Amino acid sequence: MTPPAPDAAQIRFRVDPADVPAEKAARRLHLTLEQFNEVLPNLLKRGFPAADPDTGMYDLEAIDAWRASRHRQAALTTVPGNSHPAPSGKLDMGDRFLAKIGQTEGRRRHRGAA
Repeated sequence: MTPPAPDAAQIRFRVDPADVPAEKAARRLHLTLEQFNEVLPNLLKRGFPAADPDTGMYDLEAIDAWRASRHRQAALTTVPGNSHPAPSGKLDMGDRFLAKIGQTEGRRRHRGAA
C-alpha cells in the first residue's frame, strides 16, 4: 500500500524531477508521445539515453547532454570551460560596445570627482 500524497501545506519547496515519463521526454524533444515512440528506436541507435529499466523514466540531464553532444562543431570554436567563442584577436561588436561603455563610465567618474 502506497502512502498518501502530502498535503500542499506539508510541501516546503518545489522539487523539479530529474527523471520523467516518456511523455515529458518527448516534450523535451518537441515531439508528441506518438512521434517519440515512432523515432525512439533510431534515437537509441544514435546514443539517446534509454529509460531506466526499473522505473521506465528518462533522465532529463542525460537527454540534454545527448542533445548538446550532437553538435560537436560548436565545441571546436569555444575555449574549454567557456561558452564564448575562442578569441580571434579582434573584438566583436558587443565587446567593443562594452569597452566603450567602460571608457565612458570612467570619464564620468573622473568628471564628477574634479
